[in-house]
Amino acid sequence: MRKIVLMASVSLDGFMEGPDREIDWHVVDDELHRHFNELLRTMGGFLEGRVTYQLMEDYWPTADSDPSATETEAEFAGIWRETPKIVFSRTLEHVGRNATIRREVDAEEIRALKAQPGGDLCLGGADLAAAFMRLDLVDEYRIYVHPVLIGRGKPLFPASASRTALRLKESREFGNGVVLLRYGRREVAPAE
Repeated sequence: MRKIVLMASVSLDGFMEGPDREIDWHVVDDELHRHFNELLRTMGGFLEGRVTYQLMEDYWPTADSDPSATETEAEFAGIWRETPKIVFSRTLEHVGRNATIRREVDAEEIRALKAQPGGDLCLGGADLAAAFMRLDLVDEYRIYVHPVLIGRGKPLFPASASRTALRLKESREFGNGVVLLRYGRREVAPAE
């Protein structure tokens, strides 16, 4: 069965964006971008909230035609165009090529999507991630901690009344100081 994988970059103090939605503090160099490309090219689809989708769609479909784009950025432009996307939005009327709109997160529909063949599904966007977490639909967390404290902004993880036990599956330090923390669900042994 496919997994729902939440991928997000955060500051050391846990914010995914600054108070004015700025992400200029992200430290993405060629090594980290190559890592993203290697991972994302294996995904069966991107599950995006409206804000994340529009941010990505504003640049990536034609990024490989930008003369200043690096080889790694040009490669990601192709990955973005070719990977199917489901955009969760109550307001968008149209989306780009290879994308569809869903108005709500329906847990049964997501479980059916996970049961289909193909690669894992990459989840992006804090509000959408919060909805998936509330419905217990996230199977893996790939959190990229950037070496910066931004003091305030939008936290990745909203306050919650529930607890989710996780197991560290991988950690990796990149040359630029970013650290990947990859967690999966902690499997609970059945009672005997």
